[in-house]
Amino acid sequence: MALDMGAAIAAIGAGIAIAGGAVGTGVAQSAIGAAGLGLVAEKPSEMGRVLLFLVLPETLLIFGFVIAILIMLWAGII
Repeated sequence: MALDMGAAIAAIGAGIAIAGGAVGTGVAQSAIGAAGLGLVAEKPSEMGRVLLFLVLPETLLIFGFVIAILIMLWAGII
């Protein structure tokens, strides 16, 4: 399947959207995980709250994936 220049640039943009979401999620989860581990060491009953806060940054990756799909649909790649 041959891609024209616009579709190739759109594919690169979709990759950047996913990569940006993944990096943002990793940075956020590293800080939350460190703080959450300290909280659970002090108060084990707060494990549920720590898990909730640890899962929240995953929405960044989901949003990046949705944007990548939209970019590829708009460019006609998929």
